[in-house]
Amino acid sequence: YPDIDDTIMVLIALAKTLPEHELQRWQAEFVVGTAVHGADPAPVVAVLAGEVQSREAALEEIHLLGAVLGAVTRGMKWIYDMQNRDGGFGAFDRDNDREIYTRVPFADHNAMIDPSTADLTARVLEMFGGYGMTARHPLAARALEFVWKNQEADHCWSGRWGVNYLYGTWQALVGLRAIGVAKFDVRIRRAVAWLKRHQQECGGWGETPASYDDPSLRGQGAPTASQTAWALMGLCAAGEANTPAVDAGVQFLLDTQNEDGTWDEPEFTGTGFPRVFYLRYHLYRIYFPLMALARVARMRQSVAKDDEADTLADC
Repeated sequence: YPDIDDTIMVLIALAKTLPEHELQRWQAEFVVGTAVHGADPAPVVAVLAGEVQSREAALEEIHLLGAVLGAVTRGMKWIYDMQNRDGGFGAFDRDNDREIYTRVPFADHNAMIDPSTADLTARVLEMFGGYGMTARHPLAARALEFVWKNQEADHCWSGRWGVNYLYGTWQALVGLRAIGVAKFDVRIRRAVAWLKRHQQECGGWGETPASYDDPSLRGQGAPTASQTAWALMGLCAAGEANTPAVDAGVQFLLDTQNEDGTWDEPEFTGTGFPRVFYLRYHLYRIYFPLMALARVARMRQSVAKDDEADTLADC
């Protein structure tokens, strides 16, 4: 059945593969088509995509953006109100973290509470950064503190909704960088080193769900397309796009891609309830590798442009 989060992830993956000018137009068409009803969306698309030639034309149509901006404002307010006392974010409830409930003998996988998790909190930080917030904002500062407090002794992060430390470390690195943490921060560098230590000879990454039961297995398991993609995106967020580790990870994905553009992945990399059951989301093996490959390509293009600009400035 159609799934909202899968649909969004597919859209993100597709967006990352488009040239910049096509991406702006495509995003504008998508936003207007889903938020402005009963009106011709073409003028608003032109405004959002930066294609309006005159100031007057833009002003005539800008009022149609109200529906879009209103939706964003309502969504952000909802997120603000979902922050827990500890500064983190859970999946469904706010401040539902009383451990005593886990001792009630219900047959509910011991899932009576919804505490803050590092992976979700980092994803909120990523959204805050995209919204223009910085770490100085009180909500972001509290969430940032929660993520730092939950970094493991060996400098990775656990994952609640994906297997496991590879997932959590990817999310944390992306969120921390999005909110403005410098890539040279020693805690970032240590997390990068953790990812590199767990890269396999084939260039890929993999982790077994058994790492929830036995933390000594963290970062270990059969290499998979989705988990390799997570590691690559984490490394890219930390400024590692042009490194041998990323080269090897990209080559692993290229070597294991099927003729039809997909990847095989019989392993379970989605987490339902840790230590109880795990999920195989069939699109994980497609959109995560696509996202990772596109992100590497874009970041390398950006670095190349910066280098070219520096060269011209020195001439």
